[in-house]
Amino acid sequence: MTATAPEAHPSCPGTPPPGRRERKKQRTREALVNAAFTLFAEKGFDATTVEEIADAVDVSSRTFFRYFASKEDVALTFQEEQTRAVMTALAGRPAHEPIMTALRRTVVEIAGACERGELGFKPERFQCLLSMMADSPTLMAGSLEHAQRKQQLLTEVIAERMGLDVESDLRPHVIAAAATCGFQAAADVSRRHEAAFGSLSETIDQAFAILESGLNIPPGESA
Repeated sequence: MTATAPEAHPSCPGTPPPGRRERKKQRTREALVNAAFTLFAEKGFDATTVEEIADAVDVSSRTFFRYFASKEDVALTFQEEQTRAVMTALAGRPAHEPIMTALRRTVVEIAGACERGELGFKPERFQCLLSMMADSPTLMAGSLEHAQRKQQLLTEVIAERMGLDVESDLRPHVIAAAATCGFQAAADVSRRHEAAFGSLSETIDQAFAILESGLNIPPGESA
């Protein structure tokens, strides 16, 4: 997961700063996200309505839908920030690192940053999202769908890093799928058995260590 604060979205060097209208739109979007997570923490995801989120910012539901397709979309803004952070950090890993090692260090780095409130992440929002996904099948389904959509982007980043052709080489596709499944398995296990496996970042580290060492484990071999 990165080197830049995910909420800042700084402009690239040489590009003009956003105009007043764009700044206003960004403020409205951020206000909707903040209001949504406040309500999610108070009432739970399923009990919170789009109308309540819009009312908290003193805008209409119609305005809400200019920024987000649904309340699931709002909740998963944190996951979107995580994804951007992972892609940025992975691209910056040393070129000599094997791909699964680079993925392991990247994902553990960003998960840890989310937990500690570093790199612009808000730990309370991170914990809120984890709790909501544990309690809401709808949001969990949305999270899995988001991960599937982003898997192709991860495939392309991996292929570029490895110097492979994404259209003719299966390896970046398999690696991206394995990394996605490893993260999802760690998140699921961490939610259910945190006492046994530790924090999410610790569980991710364990999951990616398994991927890094290889999956062809002889029967009966213990960890």
